[in-house]
Amino acid sequence: MNDMTSPSTLASAVPAALPAKPVVLVPACNRMLGEHPFHVAGKKYLDAVRLAGAQPLIVPYAEPGDIDALLDLADGVLLTGSPSNVHPSHFGEEVHDPALPLDPLRDSWTLPLIRRVVDRGIPLFTICRGTQETNVALGGSLHQAVHEVEGHQDHRAPGDAPAATQYGPAHDVLVTPGGLLEKVIGRPAFEVNSVHGQAVNRLADGLRVEARSPDGVVEAFSVAESTGFSLCVQWHPEWLAADNPVSVAMLTAFGEACRRYREGHRGPHP
Repeated sequence: MNDMTSPSTLASAVPAALPAKPVVLVPACNRMLGEHPFHVAGKKYLDAVRLAGAQPLIVPYAEPGDIDALLDLADGVLLTGSPSNVHPSHFGEEVHDPALPLDPLRDSWTLPLIRRVVDRGIPLFTICRGTQETNVALGGSLHQAVHEVEGHQDHRAPGDAPAATQYGPAHDVLVTPGGLLEKVIGRPAFEVNSVHGQAVNRLADGLRVEARSPDGVVEAFSVAESTGFSLCVQWHPEWLAADNPVSVAMLTAFGEACRRYREGHRGPHP
């Protein structure tokens, strides 16, 4: 009997049964629920992919040799936020606060995945942790506690507040003129939520700042050297996305990029 479970075998089978919508890979986080390990992906991120007009496909983990086979299935990639942080060893630092959660399994395969996504020009949309890991994957570094950096505000949400308060409007972002974000939303500034303790420190080579907060923190960037669509944001546009015109505009642009990629690589769907 043939083994039909490997990514390479799945990839070869895909042309016979393409879904009607672009497929967006969503890497999972890793959590312990009780004594049992789980792969998890927040529903709000999957809903955001659907709002973009695409079909989310959660990926729990990939061995290095399977990454390209998985990307053969993809018309886009969305990297989610998470309570966990990128391990600072990936940018040459020790852990600043051992009490904060890490997810080394996610790091182990999303960092090389990001590099291959950029190399292949696959549309990329990233949120919060996903934005931080994109910067790290491409050679940048992070402030592990941005609120401790002189001149920067506290970008964390109150931990004991309800979600509606944590994800409520927190500060403006100032859009870089002439960039992708300005083209997508057509505004010089807008208000966002803020639920992060870490932030970009050294921006990786080849990345372009698309927006900053008033205190100078990089709130959005794109991969200027990529041939594909890329938009990486530090806030959480997936929160009540359908009610937020900026979120809708960004997700619509991502979805359209995924459809263009799909048609360019697989042909128009009948």
